[in-house]
Amino acid sequence: MNVFYKAFCRTYQFVMKIAANFLPFRQPEILEGLEKVPEQIEKLGIASVLIVTDDVLHNKLHLIDGLKEGLEAKGIKYAVYDKTVPNPTIDNIEEGVVLYKENGCNALIAFGGGSPMDCAKGIGCRIASANKEIPKMKGVLKVMKKLPVIFAVPTTSGTGSEATLAAVISNSVTHEKYAINDPVLIPKYAVLDPSLTLKLPKHITSTTGMDALTHAVEAYIGSSNTELTKAMAIKATKLIFENLKNAYDNGEDIKARRNMQLASYYAGVAFTRAYVGNVHAIAHTLGGFYGVPHGLANAVILPHILDFYGEKAYVKLSELANAVGIKGTTEAKAKQFIQAVKDMNAYMNIPTTIDGIKEEDIPTMVERAFKEANPLYPVPKIMSKEDFTAMYHEIATK
Repeated sequence: MNVFYKAFCRTYQFVMKIAANFLPFRQPEILEGLEKVPEQIEKLGIASVLIVTDDVLHNKLHLIDGLKEGLEAKGIKYAVYDKTVPNPTIDNIEEGVVLYKENGCNALIAFGGGSPMDCAKGIGCRIASANKEIPKMKGVLKVMKKLPVIFAVPTTSGTGSEATLAAVISNSVTHEKYAINDPVLIPKYAVLDPSLTLKLPKHITSTTGMDALTHAVEAYIGSSNTELTKAMAIKATKLIFENLKNAYDNGEDIKARRNMQLASYYAGVAFTRAYVGNVHAIAHTLGGFYGVPHGLANAVILPHILDFYGEKAYVKLSELANAVGIKGTTEAKAKQFIQAVKDMNAYMNIPTTIDGIKEEDIPTMVERAFKEANPLYPVPKIMSKEDFTAMYHEIATK
């Protein structure tokens, strides 16, 4: 890669790190238990809300029944948008906007995994900026208007979207998947209720848990950390190593489920300020092109990217290794940490490669991943287009 372009990337990242000190970062207020949502809505004097979820949670698992009953008991009107798809689309957002307006809503409840949360944030963006289409908000600080109050209710433990400034949206026509990043997207309230995660299938528990680990690791090994983000990333990593296997083995382990919710939240707080990295740049393209679940993509890609970084990431990986009880020299601890990630994937039957990657799609995915990662992501080692190309071949099932 051109040395001058690398210098430009590092300068850009340094400027963004300094500029972040002047942005209105905040943490959501945590509400413990789903029953607190109607109470808080009543306190705020909100008359009507839009619940953004998906068909499975609403009509098959009936997880939002208790929420609806609580709202009805308080005399709060609600509408439900349950057409959110994995990797939510611009169409999802526009449909939600129509429903929000038709029902005179003045707040949003995002109920589900990362997809309903991203969809709800997108709806909030369009309500706040009625004359600005979603593609025009792609990137950093393109919203800059106050959103309606958002209550984020995670039913998985991985995306951390209940704590972040990001919404990841897909264009169903171009297969492009991109992020809107703006502090105004940080939800007002994060509702942590581990009982909502007790029935998660094993493959969702595993991949969303590894999603949270990816957030924590990418935030920590980047160069835009603060003392808070480092502390949050370490807490998340420690909790995941201590609890994810238990949650995977015994889905009814309420303690493990609660700790995984906390880990997801802490990792979200970490990466919303410290950014993610090349793992996410690649994962977003796989979601956009093939609908690969984000957590699965991150889980598969993470150890490959950590191996690629090599000694550039050893010091910080060794610090994460310290947090999970790995001993040895700096290099040895870093390598053992990467192996521990691989071992955790293997324990939970997560594959080492991604099926269905087409050779003819790789050039376009490379362009998009490179553009997402650079110059923004403060990664240990900047990847060239050639590096991205090699990585797609490495992670593709042969």
